[in-house]
Amino acid sequence: KTNKNPLSVLRQAVRGVTPDVVTQTKRVGGSTYRVPVEVAPAEGKALAIRWLLSACQKCSGRSTTLRLSDELMDAARNSGSAIRKKEETHKVAEANKAFAHFR
Repeated sequence: KTNKNPLSVLRQAVRGVTPDVVTQTKRVGGSTYRVPVEVAPAEGKALAIRWLLSACQKCSGRSTTLRLSDELMDAARNSGSAIRKKEETHKVAEANKAFAHFR
């Protein structure tokens, strides 16, 4: 559909969805905090692929291949559900930056 190399579209989509930071829950003195932690490159790619697959599974009505191809093209264009999930994750990590000393 895009008249581009499919492999480059896939790489661009995964690179766009890969998160830089995530939050982990840490229990300190009876309270639970969401502590932002940097993500290793391999773990980030795994998260990106998992988010792309779950985003395409949430839609219904068409075959999985069509839904996945649409989600990949959206992610390559910096839009779509998987990109929204990455931005939401970064927003939560930014909001909890004050708890970074609990690492």
